Amino acid sequence: ASKGGKGGDGVVKSPMPGRVLRVLVAEGDEVRVGQAVVVVEAMKMENELFAERDGTVAKVFVAPGTNVEGGAKLIEIHA
Repeated sequence: ASKGGKGGDGVVKSPMPGRVLRVLVAEGDEVRVGQAVVVVEAMKMENELFAERDGTVAKVFVAPGTNVEGGAKLIEIHA
């Protein structure tokens, strides 16, 4: 699967299978590039995932405790 253009499509995806530990934003929140938005535990390590664009959180697809596959949509950000 292609990753698309630099800057992303506004969708934060899980880089690998794991479990969502924390969701750091809610729908309607304003976010900035580089802001941590979700923490996923994979292979006993915590991975902070970051917004790739400035914008508003349009949709949160997961909750803490959710098991996710690699490439799963976690959060969608609209510019």
